[in-house]
Amino acid sequence: MKAYTDLSQSKILAEILPLDSADMGWNVFVDDTTRILPINDWDCVKDGDGGVKFYHAWSASALLEVIRKSGRYELQMYEGGYYFEANGFMTDSYLNPIDACYEMIRKLKERGLLN
Repeated sequence: MKAYTDLSQSKILAEILPLDSADMGWNVFVDDTTRILPINDWDCVKDGDGGVKFYHAWSASALLEVIRKSGRYELQMYEGGYYFEANGFMTDSYLNPIDACYEMIRKLKERGLLN
């Protein structure tokens, strides 16, 4: 099960969320290999170090905290799927809660409800 946002989700969320809400970081190396580390890890390489690119990323707990600050939204699970429901809208169902959180944050942003 996925424990944090993937690289493409991370790039989009970096445009939506405050970067200080991220608790993980992707390193993308010149050969396109990647690794993810806690953002406060001493080994986390920032941009420019040997051509390595750095991207902020979010764990499930960090995403849930962003959503919690935006109001009362409930993460639901049924038949192995996860989705959010609140205020007359809901996300699609996903096999992973990270993906449901990601979609919920995008929907909150679209509706101007993201704090």
